[in-house]
Order: sequence, then structure tokens, then C-alpha cells
Amino acid sequence: MLKCVITMGDVAGIGPEVTLKALANKRIRQLASFLIIGNAEVLEETARVCKIKLKANKIDSIEKLNFQSSGSVSILDVASAPSLVFGRANSNYGRIAVQCIEEALRLLKLRQADALITAPVSKYAISRAGFNFCGHTEYLARATKTKNFAMMLIGGPLKVVLATRHISLEKVACELKTKELSQTLALTAKALKKYFSISRPKIAVCALNPHSGESGLLGFQEKRIIQPAIAKARCLGQFIGPLPADTVFHSAIKGEFDAVVAMYHDQGLIPLKMLAFNQGVNLTLGLNFIRTSPDNGTAYGIAGKNKANPGSMIEAIKLAVKLAKKTKKGC
Repeated sequence: MLKCVITMGDVAGIGPEVTLKALANKRIRQLASFLIIGNAEVLEETARVCKIKLKANKIDSIEKLNFQSSGSVSILDVASAPSLVFGRANSNYGRIAVQCIEEALRLLKLRQADALITAPVSKYAISRAGFNFCGHTEYLARATKTKNFAMMLIGGPLKVVLATRHISLEKVACELKTKELSQTLALTAKALKKYFSISRPKIAVCALNPHSGESGLLGFQEKRIIQPAIAKARCLGQFIGPLPADTVFHSAIKGEFDAVVAMYHDQGLIPLKMLAFNQGVNLTLGLNFIRTSPDNGTAYGIAGKNKANPGSMIEAIKLAVKLAKKTKKGC
């Protein structure tokens, strides 16, 4: 029996809603035994607002956890119940979001769970609570002392890995380094082999500048950084690039590449979200456990209105289960 942990995300966002909606789907619920880490009163209020009926066993500590049969749902009740106001960033909500992540990490370190699915959080609310937090990916990597990690976004026909993540656009060129980029390329190739059984992956590598820099006329990063990084990683897969980002995704959609490595956040996620807005999944590469998340944010504008589409959360759960099964078989 697989055991999956879901952190409910930001109290005031759509995390609790998409989590409950996904697990209300019997076919999804039967995939594993689930533990939601969050605030029970918030989840109960969300269920009332969204008219969701979901039987769940409530516990107040990890020590009382007993994963039951596939299809069962438990709630680990953390923190005191906040005064719930949907759609508002709040430092108290940020503190609860971090508590949920920390409890999940405790379970994973004790090897009491097979996979982690994280609902969306507010970076702003968490930073207001006093935490150094620029994203789940970085926080989990730091907590597990993982130095080489990356985000792979999966949606429709695309698998996209980001060379840089949650940084401002003006910092991207400075952050790109040959060593780190070659490590990201290596992680991409290894993930395609391990998780998706692609023995000789063909990976497109985006240029940073328009027209791949036009031989240095529009930028030097292609020649000085990206090409050397590709050369270092060639033994692990077939890397093609640097290719102009305005055409590479068209080729990837047609199946010419197994994955695309983008140089910055929006370069990779705009085409993916255009194709799979409600089905995109984020998979963290490099961790010693399976972690996925829906590819959306807190969506404060629709929180508490029963309007959130659970499609991305459903896909995140399905992928986590699929990869956890594959990992267990490989043990």
C-alpha cells in the first residue's frame, strides 16, 4: 500500500479546496492511503463552502498516525485555528504553511511516507512570517541538504526543466553558470531514464538570448556558458542546442524532444501553461523522495468561491503515485 502526504498549502488560497476536491474523487482516493497535513477547521470550513463530503480520520500528532487501507484519508491537525479570511495573504497563514511542510519532512525522514504532494503556498505570506522562503523546491532542498536539484514541469506533451527558478529576470544572466547548468542537464537526463524509462533521452536546450545570440551579436551566454555546459553533460544524453526558445517548443510538442531545458521561469512555463493550464505538474528532481505539486498558485481571486479546478492537483497525485510505485519496484 502506498502512503501519500499532502500539505494543504496557504490557508486563504485554493490549496485546501483542490486537495479536498481531488480526494473526493473515488478513483483518485483509491490510488493510495492519504494524509492531509493542515488545519482541520480550515478544511472543514472549505468542505462546507464547496459542498464536499469526505470522510477523514482526524489526528493531532504524527505519533498517532496509522495509515489505513488504500482509499483512506486522515488529517493531521496542525496549529491553532486561524480566523479564516479567503483571498488574503497573512503572516499567520504563512506560519501554518511552514508548519505543514515541516511535519511532512518529519514523516519523510522517518520513512513513513512514499511521496509528498504540496498544495500552493504564498511566498509573500511565509516571508512575512519571518522565514527565508523563495519556494517549496528550495526549502525542501535546503532542509534535506540537497545541493543538486531542479524543477521539472510536466503538462500535455511537454516536460520542461528550469535552469533558474524564482529569481527576477534581471538576475538570470548573472545566475547562469556552466557548472550548475551542466548539473541541471545531467539531472534531466537521469530523471527521464529513471522515472520515464527513456534509455537515450533527446533533450533540447534553450538559448537565453533571441536567435541564440546571433553569434554573439545579441549576447555571449550561448557560447560562453550554455555550449560548454552541453559539452560536459553529453555522455548522459543527447542534448541539442542552444536552440531559439521561440521555435523549440513547437518541435517539442511534435515529439522531436523528450524534454526541454529552459533558462528561466517564464521561458519554460508560458508554453507549458498555454497547453496544460489545469493539468500541469511540478516534479522536483534531486530529492531523496518523490515530491510533486500542482502547477498553479494560491489563486486568491477565486479562493473560497468553489471555483478552483482540481485538475492539476489530481495530476500531481497521479504522478506521485506512479513514480512512487516505480521507485518501490526498483528497490
